[in-house]
Amino acid sequence: MKKFKKSTGITLALFIYISLTAAYILPKNMVISSAEKYVTVLIAYFIVFLLWLVLRKKENLQQKRQK
Repeated sequence: MKKFKKSTGITLALFIYISLTAAYILPKNMVISSAEKYVTVLIAYFIVFLLWLVLRKKENLQQKRQK
């Protein structure tokens, strides 16, 4: 079995957490509009994507230093 890199594992866990939370809580929330719900989830996904990019870059720099 292939081992996940740390950057992939952390961001995958956050992605699953955000998806499950959004699927469970957002349909029940009638205080905010639907557009606001979607924008909030999209921003969270974008932040996770940025985190993945930063962690991947950090891992690549560490690999270069070790060589």
